[in-house]
Amino acid sequence: MERKIVHIVGTGTIGEPLIGILCEQKSNLGIDEITFHKHTPLTSDKPKVQNLIKKGARLSVLEDRIDDFKAIGLEPEFTMEEAIARSSVVIDCTPKGFGHSNKKKFYEKYADKVKGFLAQGSENNFGKKYARGINDHVITKEDQFLQIVSCNTHNLACLVNTIALSIAPDNLLSGKFVCIRRSNDISQTSSFVPAPTINDHSDNTYGTHHARDAAELFKTMNLDLNLFSSALKVNSQYMHVVWFNLELKEITDKEKVLELLKQDKRVALTEHHSANTVFSFGRDQGQYGRILNQTVVVEDSINVKNGNEVTGFCFTPQDGNSILSSIAATVRFLNPHSYQDKINSLSNFFFDRV
Repeated sequence: MERKIVHIVGTGTIGEPLIGILCEQKSNLGIDEITFHKHTPLTSDKPKVQNLIKKGARLSVLEDRIDDFKAIGLEPEFTMEEAIARSSVVIDCTPKGFGHSNKKKFYEKYADKVKGFLAQGSENNFGKKYARGINDHVITKEDQFLQIVSCNTHNLACLVNTIALSIAPDNLLSGKFVCIRRSNDISQTSSFVPAPTINDHSDNTYGTHHARDAAELFKTMNLDLNLFSSALKVNSQYMHVVWFNLELKEITDKEKVLELLKQDKRVALTEHHSANTVFSFGRDQGQYGRILNQTVVVEDSINVKNGNEVTGFCFTPQDGNSILSSIAATVRFLNPHSYQDKINSLSNFFFDRV
């Protein structure tokens, strides 16, 4: 009987918790084995790698670095090529441009051995864009390569899908967003900004990549949406915050909007107004400190103007929503006929309220 093996490349802010969650939930998700790739033998990362191995994950490294890893007390079980070739699904969690200049081209040589490949964030042209709960129905068995969209793109897409498109596919007239991004993860020491720093509008149609990626996600469903986003970084390490303004075709009110949000199990509502309190909840109550919901909407911030213009604020569960989509896509590759039931085993890690 074929063993179902998942290989994760990278041990950063997405890779590390993803490895841990898959190790703990593998029996529920129909996974037999987890392997992971570590690129550089750093003594500072040794405790992290050792703990992932203790959880049951098996280490792979570049062939010419095996001795370097052994020198710091880590015993790789596979070379990178061996680990990929024996895998059922490969999840690349490295940042854009890291490791391989063209990730899809690199992995294509293993396409006859591996069922599916996933890449994170802004890896455009890697494969069909995917976000759990948004475009599951257009993913087919031909989609061997999938791009898991970024955490803020998940948030934008969920807001549009829940507030506008759940009423009718043509209900959205326009969507505007401001992504107020944290500088970096609390685990990172680089890229911190000393003061609020504005991003350029690199796309004349969509503004920043967040709206562009969300629009391209909906295009997989044959929907051409009018979306625009702006972005800036603030000197915080807690959570991204998104301001949204959705102009709808259908008349609505605040109570109807809140009811739509309550009905979507991938949306959490909160009375909190500060990123630190929402972040703290995720740290204490979430899976590996992550909230797996697509978005956390501040319910008191919801405002409806003129009966069709919905405005509000929400927090982005960065990493958490991307991790959820990565798990969902992985389980679908492994168990295409029963993946929905297996993914439901994660339902306890969603929150109605934060």
